[in-house]
Amino acid sequence: MTTRADAARDTIVGRFQLKALVESCLLIQEGVAGIKDIDLGMMTGAGIMPGPLARADEQGLDEVLSSLERARSEWGEEFAPPLVLRRLVAQGRLGRKTGQGFFPYSQADSEWETIQLEERHGVAIVWLNRPPTNPISPQVVADLSEAWSQLDGQKRAVVIASSSPFAFSAGADIRAFQQGSGESHDDLVETGHRLMRSMERSSTVTVAAVNGVAFGGGCELAMACDFRVAARSATFGQPEIKLGIMPGLGGTQRLPRLVGGGKALEMNLTGEPISAEEALSVRLVNQVVPDHELFDAALSWARKLSHQAPLAIERIKTVSHQGDLDEGLGLEQEAFAAIFASEDGREGISAFLEKRTPRFRGR
Repeated sequence: MTTRADAARDTIVGRFQLKALVESCLLIQEGVAGIKDIDLGMMTGAGIMPGPLARADEQGLDEVLSSLERARSEWGEEFAPPLVLRRLVAQGRLGRKTGQGFFPYSQADSEWETIQLEERHGVAIVWLNRPPTNPISPQVVADLSEAWSQLDGQKRAVVIASSSPFAFSAGADIRAFQQGSGESHDDLVETGHRLMRSMERSSTVTVAAVNGVAFGGGCELAMACDFRVAARSATFGQPEIKLGIMPGLGGTQRLPRLVGGGKALEMNLTGEPISAEEALSVRLVNQVVPDHELFDAALSWARKLSHQAPLAIERIKTVSHQGDLDEGLGLEQEAFAAIFASEDGREGISAFLEKRTPRFRGR
């Protein structure tokens, strides 16, 4: 039997939770803080578990919106549903039940020990799934390689994302490295290089959705993707030097190609991280967006790129990664001739002249 005291307590708790959500949304709208900062601050500073935004995602943002409308009529305008909440509901981003609210959520079609795989809106999504920090281990590389073998050339675009709201990947799993032998380390590096080179040469476009920390092997995985979209709270770094070691999955090669030799040397020798905004300024990332818009932005990149001609994509990517200019130009010339004569090449030109959308078939 519910007592008067119980009812009063429930009213107090419910009212407080709704007000906390309203204030959290206003902080987002005003650019004061991002979704991770808000929920982390409320959990660590106020002891509220889970944070108000994650709690709303669990409840369902449409239900929260209805609750706020009722609270507004009963308690006043300070409970008016914020604009950001209305927008998310209008976009169908209702929380965990739809795979996206303030935070994105995996709705996996298949699962490995350390990753999950799903398809959403015609785009394949690989979720790094070893929360809270998604460390790179031999098992992660093996799982990624197996998943990639199913995606390479079969899907037009792939987004690599994190199931953890606070990190993309914090780098190597140091415990796994300590327990392994020198031979297993060599196998990891060799398998990792093979995977990443395959990604770079594939007709499948890859987009990294970097939502937080991307250090060491996590940063190297992101760099092996064709494009990197970062949340404002994301950070990038190659901290291996602080452990007395060096990058082993391409950090000494891909980083200077992206940011220039001087900046790459600075990052690799100091081990100091850089912010998302600095990463954008040095061209390590292609776009920086508010945290709650990251997943949508990455999907948008992937959907747009999935409509490009796959044969042309593969050749452009292959020749673009050549280190020697003369060799690269020669390969570009050969690739251009082959692509120009392909069915996709003829279809693209015909569609342009006929003012219609091309239908590329990968031939």
